Amino acid sequence: MTEPVALSGAPGSPYTRKMLAVLRYRRIPYRYLIVSNPALADLPRAKVPLLPTFYLPGADGALEAMTDSTPLIRRFERDHGDRSLIPGDAALAFLDALVEDYADEWLTKAMFHYRWAYAADIAKASAILPCWRGLSVPDADLAERGRAVAERQIGRLRYVGSNAVTGPIIEASYRRFLEAFEAHLRVMPYLMGRRPGASDFATYGQLTQLAEFDPTPAALTLSVAPRVTAWVGMMEDQSGVEPAHGDWIDPANPPPTLKALLCEVGRVYTPVMLANARAVAAGATEVTAEVDGQAWSQQPFPYQAKCLKALREAHAALAPDARAIVDRALDGTDCEALLAG
Repeated sequence: MTEPVALSGAPGSPYTRKMLAVLRYRRIPYRYLIVSNPALADLPRAKVPLLPTFYLPGADGALEAMTDSTPLIRRFERDHGDRSLIPGDAALAFLDALVEDYADEWLTKAMFHYRWAYAADIAKASAILPCWRGLSVPDADLAERGRAVAERQIGRLRYVGSNAVTGPIIEASYRRFLEAFEAHLRVMPYLMGRRPGASDFATYGQLTQLAEFDPTPAALTLSVAPRVTAWVGMMEDQSGVEPAHGDWIDPANPPPTLKALLCEVGRVYTPVMLANARAVAAGATEVTAEVDGQAWSQQPFPYQAKCLKALREAHAALAPDARAIVDRALDGTDCEALLAG
């Protein structure tokens, strides 16, 4: 690609922030179009309008709108050879992909829950999010846009499973994640070693909101995990990092702090992803699961069933020695159940 990569997004989108940080670290030239930019009128529209949207050449050379951050990272791995986010070791690459998916599909529940479940967070999001779609509008119009955004997003809490019963489960899980990640940062600057992987950028994306934007989780994050708060600021621009191959951890001998993080993944992400996959396969209208001994319910989410299928296929495709290393790393974390189907 000879032209800068074009993408549209907004600062309040964790996936936009994820991908902007990826581009900076990979030193890939880009052109960032805030969602109010008039240039977007001349670009193709995504089938499902999600943020960020990338505009990249398709098979016929024409621009296509693409929105899924995980395959986009893999595309950039193919198109740009330097400063890879994917570990060269197949076993570690799988663990990195698992944690990336946890961040994208579970930590986002915490992000969405805190933003639209607490009055102070609703007030801030309602005031700020509409501004990114146009600042120079009358106050009354901006206020009306804020009310509309809040009404729409609060109505969507059912898709992430945030309700009066599950809210405490989400919040307890977020606190445990913070404690585990804080402990990991005491010994390593990134999830998979001394250079960032895809899992770092996925985690960073969610934490740009949880640790920096939304007041309730930001205060909690600073109180529980000051290193995590500092890490989020550091991760925004990693273009100055000079990675070396030896900076990755040895997946056959991972640090105990990574195992603790994987235990949190297995504790909450596993039962919900499995229940969601069953509901999607059965055509059910509700996902029901037990998480931490408590009832969990949400609407089925077909995309997350695809995520689980992709992880299982990636695990099955590993060479026997790499699969054995992964299985030992996951033993006792409850992540094993994800791969049993």
